[in-house]
Amino acid sequence: MANVAWPQEGDRRVIGKRISRVDGPVKVSGEAKYSYDINRKGMLHAKAITSPYALAKLISVDLSAAEGVAGYVAAEIQEDLIGDEIRYCGQVVGAVVAETEEQAIEARNLVKLNVEVLEHQVVDSDLAKFEGRVGERTDGDVDKAFEAAAVVSQGQYGMATITHCCLESHGQVIEITKDNELLAWPSTQNVSGYAGQFGDAVNIPQNKVKVDCQHMGGGFGSKFGVDNWGILCAKLAQKTGRPVKLMLERDTELKVAGSRPSAFANARVGLHPNGLISAVEAEVWGTGGNGGFRALPIPYVFTKVENTKLLTKGIRTNTGSSRAWRAPAHPQGCLITMSAAADAAALMGMDELDFFLANTALTDRPEVYREELRIAANIIGYRQKAHLRDNLTSGPVKRGLGISLHTWGGRGHPSECDVSIHSDGTVEAKLGSQDLGVGTRTCVGMVVAETLGLPHAAVNVQLGRNAYPASGASGGSTTIGGISVSSRRAATDALNALLAVVAGRLGTAADNLEAVDGHIRQMDKMDNRISWKDACAALGANTINKRGVNDPNASVEEGLIDAGVGGVQIADVSVDVETGVVSVNEMVAVQDIGLIINMKLAESQVYGALIMGITYSLFEESVYDPKTGQMLNADMEFYRLAGIKDVGKLKVHMMTGKGYDERGVIGLGEPPVISPGAAISNAVANAIGVRVPHLPLTPDRVIDALQKGGNIA
Repeated sequence: MANVAWPQEGDRRVIGKRISRVDGPVKVSGEAKYSYDINRKGMLHAKAITSPYALAKLISVDLSAAEGVAGYVAAEIQEDLIGDEIRYCGQVVGAVVAETEEQAIEARNLVKLNVEVLEHQVVDSDLAKFEGRVGERTDGDVDKAFEAAAVVSQGQYGMATITHCCLESHGQVIEITKDNELLAWPSTQNVSGYAGQFGDAVNIPQNKVKVDCQHMGGGFGSKFGVDNWGILCAKLAQKTGRPVKLMLERDTELKVAGSRPSAFANARVGLHPNGLISAVEAEVWGTGGNGGFRALPIPYVFTKVENTKLLTKGIRTNTGSSRAWRAPAHPQGCLITMSAAADAAALMGMDELDFFLANTALTDRPEVYREELRIAANIIGYRQKAHLRDNLTSGPVKRGLGISLHTWGGRGHPSECDVSIHSDGTVEAKLGSQDLGVGTRTCVGMVVAETLGLPHAAVNVQLGRNAYPASGASGGSTTIGGISVSSRRAATDALNALLAVVAGRLGTAADNLEAVDGHIRQMDKMDNRISWKDACAALGANTINKRGVNDPNASVEEGLIDAGVGGVQIADVSVDVETGVVSVNEMVAVQDIGLIINMKLAESQVYGALIMGITYSLFEESVYDPKTGQMLNADMEFYRLAGIKDVGKLKVHMMTGKGYDERGVIGLGEPPVISPGAAISNAVANAIGVRVPHLPLTPDRVIDALQKGGNIA
């Protein structure tokens, strides 16, 4: 009989292999259909009406000019905003719908908002505008620890607000049928949970909302909800009796689809004479826009520092609200902690690698971090390249290396999966999960194929519809754990049902059978076997259908999944001190995530995270006009992302084998995006001898830091 436990390393035939994404061909050929590619018969096009004001009282909406546009059909205004405040430029207050996209744009541009303009307070992370206190935490005797410290380093560190910039903007196509069913084709990372968010807005029962999302162009934490533009789209479909497509335009997307909060800190770090961190103190401030601002995990990774003090101040601004952004709060906490710690090491005259190796004693997984640090250092050739911060390379182009450590949870979410074995030998797996572009389909197929002793191509995976068994939203790096366990349990139960059917034909008990290499065979007499197809033919007119469920708590106890991973990254950069331009020569990432289902896709996740990390380290920043409150760079010309020439050499090493695989499956989506900012910032500081305090590390900030001589006390 099949056991649900993961196979041991030598027994894995599919899991852990480098298998390309099954949806790769349809994506590169253009055959894959994203929300924007869905075109229903008689479909109308909608465009969002947005506010040009940072703060205003909305009195009424004048549609008269828009109604005169050829092709105009209808409009929908968010009624609860009438008489209420509009709180930032770009806020969606309604939508117009027309026969063509061009007509919808023309009509939308003629809509007039009648408002009482109010004076907005602030659009950036101005600490002077802070009112109130978010939180304070103190552990140990911080003052005494600093008095006794051999070295005390003090500096300011931080990163600007950045916005979500998914390859595919937010939006959906919605059609309401004659039977009062709502059909939705959204770009969402929450297929199973999408239907329940319409509530009473359209007066359609949740069980009559059908969701279909086969492909999507990224979410990174911003696409969990229906959002008000989704509700507006549904209402317009209901009002017009025709399908409606409403996708956000890029400028609106950058203003309203969610941001990663800024974070700045005045931080102090004290060291014992042996270089171990003795005390950390930080006053942190930042903004989540109209939304909240959470306390950062400081000190980050070094959880066993006994003396810590953290004061957190959140600034509410007249800008779009924050949303989860790939490892919420971790990149900020990592940057502040690792930068301040590296500055303390430099002040002591201690090599950065030696410093971090010593301070792994203050982490929750010291042996893992030590191993990862040594591997990363060997890959990048740290000992051959590194130098102390006061021993700079000659010439105008300076070179330096920087190090960072990070952590994340990643325990799998609740998930259900159906696996069916048909009498013709075909196998199907169905679940209401989604594939953000990271290979969910491929991984489910690999787990089922491994369990049934089949090649990966033999399994047909269906997902992306809420008609399938419910699976959790893709957030918190929880997807791979959830879907791996639910599909493993379903496939195991289905296989055992098949073994029971064919046991008599093989003249042995079902618990003495196994599925290997396309055959069902007797464990202690391997020549006694039957092909997979012949075994399935024994089902006759029947089909085996089994549902597997991931209960996270139970799965952790069984060793199928776990939480808590670590990673180390080292950046090698060059800085032109005449121009201030920072170039990434090389980045090395070493990461553990437990049992790896697909090595190729796991490495791809890390490569993508490094590129995203280089982007927010060097380029990304939301810039607002303090007078008007308008976002000044809400376009792809000035909201800069990294290109191929910006990323340098990227090298990834995944931790596998004894001590890692046995932990079960753990999520990977978020952890590798945490460290790039800190590693690159430390590398720049080591290259030029002074700290550039804030990300992104733009040329003007580099030159300013050089002229001021840094901020290290």
